[in-house]
Formats: sequence, structure tokens, C-alpha cells
Amino acid sequence: MVFNMQFSLAPLLIALVVLVFASIKILREYERGVIFLLGRFWKVKGPGLVIVIPGLQQIVKVDLRVVTMDVPSQDVISKDNVSVKVNAIVFFRVIDPEKAIIQVENFLVATSQLAQTTLRAVLGKHELDEMLSERERLNFAVQQILDAQTDSWGIKVINVEIKHIDLNESMIRAIAQQAEAERERRAKIIHAEGEKQAAQTLREAAEMLSKEPASMQLRYLQTLTQVAGDKSSTLVFPVPMDLLNSLQGVKNSEVASKTADISS
Repeated sequence: MVFNMQFSLAPLLIALVVLVFASIKILREYERGVIFLLGRFWKVKGPGLVIVIPGLQQIVKVDLRVVTMDVPSQDVISKDNVSVKVNAIVFFRVIDPEKAIIQVENFLVATSQLAQTTLRAVLGKHELDEMLSERERLNFAVQQILDAQTDSWGIKVINVEIKHIDLNESMIRAIAQQAEAERERRAKIIHAEGEKQAAQTLREAAEMLSKEPASMQLRYLQTLTQVAGDKSSTLVFPVPMDLLNSLQGVKNSEVASKTADISS
């Protein structure tokens, strides 16, 4: 009789042990458990030991660590009608487990889809040059919009990074040609500025020498001194006009003197 009673209680003891082990849940430091009682939200528990009554309660685990999500490559048409492929990476974490489970069916999928549409919408408002040169500002704009839209899901978008902006081959060649033309334009401007400064310096020097005839004579002497050692050089340099006028005056005086002698 006793043996039969022990044998009949054995399944109950086994069931009780299984029930106890099934009701014990261990949540890690970065995990939280959203508890439902008879299908209705009850509370959020964790980390540590959590007791869940099988059949009456259900638990949904939520990871609170930062999630790194790759945004698939998106076809974007810029404001200046250039087609590019853009991919990005989104960093976010769950800050309210209750909202993340109740307000949206799958917060990972929902955040990914929202990131794709937001990326296309934001970049489509900017020209290609802005996409290439102002990436930090675009990252911030996408992050702000995503963070605001996912707030009702209990999600905090920490950062958004645009990884690649891919262009087709024809557009790459066009950009290279544009860059080369820009470099040539800058080189010509620098050369023209140099010519302008040189001409201005020469003009100022000419004005200074014209005010000081003695300085002009000294400059002639310096030039002769510098090239005197080169015997193979043939030099042609102008003679000052005042010297020519003086010589012409002496010659005219001699001719006038001879004419007067002949007449007498």
C-alpha cells in the first residue's frame, strides 16, 4: 500500500520539480524581462532571478545593449538629379522595454525600415557636393529625425554614420574633370596675380627712378659692373636723353661758330 502511494506521488513530485525549474528565469545585467499576466502587461523585471508562473505568466526578454545595424545600400537621387548609392550604419539601444515590446511588433525591423526611408528623404534634399563635403551634418540630421520618430517605441538612436556614397563611372570621370579644371583655374589665377604684382613693382620702381635721375645713372653703372667680366656678351643699353641733349647742344654750338667764321 505504501509502495503504491509512493509510486503514485512520484509523477507529481517530478511535475513539481519541472514546474519550479521552468518558473525560474535568470536575466543578465544587460537584459530585462517584460512580464505578461494572462496576456496583459504586468511589469518589467531584471536583472537577476525572476520567477514566472508557467501557464499564467509569460516573459519576453529585451537586450539593453547598443545595437549596431547596417542600413542596406539605398538608391538616392540628389537635389541636382545625380543618382548615387548610399549605405549607412545606425547605433541605437532600447531605453524602455515596455514600449519596445508593446508599441511595435518588431522594433529591430521597424527601426531598420525607418532608417532606410529617412536616409533617402534627408539625402534627397541635398546636392551631391553637400553629400560629399558635409557628411557630418547629414549624419546629425538623420540621427535627429530617427531619434524623434523612434522615441514612442522606447528606442534611443545614439548615432548615424554614412559609410559610402557610390557614384557610377561616368559621374566619377565628370567629377575628376571638374576637379582638374578647378586646379587649372586656380593656377591661372595665381600666375595672373604674380604678373600683376610684378608689373606693379616695376611701375613703382620706374616712378621712383624717374624722380631721381642720379639713381638711374647709378643703376646703369651697377649693370655695367655686373656684366663686365663676361667678354662674350654684347650689351646694348640706352643712353640717357639728357646726355644726348647735351652733346647735341655742343655740336650745334660748334657748327654755329664755324658758320660765323666763314661769313666774316
